[in-house]
Amino acid sequence: MKPSFVLESADVKTIAAAAEAEALANHWAVTIAIVDAGGHLLHLQRLDGAPPISAHIAPAKAHTAALGRRESKVYEDVINGGRTSFLSAPAVQGLLEGGVPIMKDGQCLGAVGVSGVKSSEDAQIARAGIAALGL
Repeated sequence: MKPSFVLESADVKTIAAAAEAEALANHWAVTIAIVDAGGHLLHLQRLDGAPPISAHIAPAKAHTAALGRRESKVYEDVINGGRTSFLSAPAVQGLLEGGVPIMKDGQCLGAVGVSGVKSSEDAQIARAGIAALGL
């Protein structure tokens, strides 16, 4: 057996605060979602002015990144590359850039999903949150 790592409440708060700070510093109204390794929602925050739909998209991006153990952009690129049949994959949503897995020593601890601005900016916010953990 291998030991595993899990996100604790303090980790989630650290990620959320850093992601929010990145969004606010850039004047971006977004929703930030944090999930565990199984894609289960641990945190959801819709900043003032974020579109209501972003509260659905951010958790979906995080879920996809956690279960796939890779950034959700990978799936967006696959679909944009012509493999539209991937859209039929079961239980996979949020196939847009902005979902980033939280990795430590090759293990996925969860993911951060952000929605509300350009997808590359969503990913920037997610990465800033994860970076605060210092993994």
